[in-house]
Amino acid sequence: MSKNLTIPATAADPTVAAGAAQFLTPVTLGLQALAVNGKQAHWNVRGANFIAIHELLDTVVEHAQSYADLAAERIVALGLPVDARLSTVAEKSKPSSVPAGFTPWDEMIRHVVAEIDGVIVDVQAAIDGLDEIDLTSQDIVIGIRAGLEKDRWFLSAHLAE
Repeated sequence: MSKNLTIPATAADPTVAAGAAQFLTPVTLGLQALAVNGKQAHWNVRGANFIAIHELLDTVVEHAQSYADLAAERIVALGLPVDARLSTVAEKSKPSSVPAGFTPWDEMIRHVVAEIDGVIVDVQAAIDGLDEIDLTSQDIVIGIRAGLEKDRWFLSAHLAE
């Protein structure tokens, strides 16, 4: 015979949850868009540095997906749902500059770096806004910022002369 254990849930303060979600939702949606647009770039990059950029873009996509998961799971942990369906991401995220077709590697890097920069704007807004609302959520987005800046550095280094 098995026993069912009920673990009481500790509800987050609704004001904290709503405030955190206000800042974490744009981060989640922006990262989901970065993952989709990064994969588009991955498939269509061309040129002498193809393999290095192609593989690096896969890493950027994996990181963006992981970071989106961190932000979304924090919202859910605070007791609120997340809507990151493709239609919502398309509606509420910034327009992409990543081209639809084949693009030289240096141009593609510039586009993806611009995508990362756009997400970093939302991440910084979350860092600033969460300072007075929820330090745990703020800590999550500080980590996301550090990872995005590292990915941006790795991509930008290919453009250095």
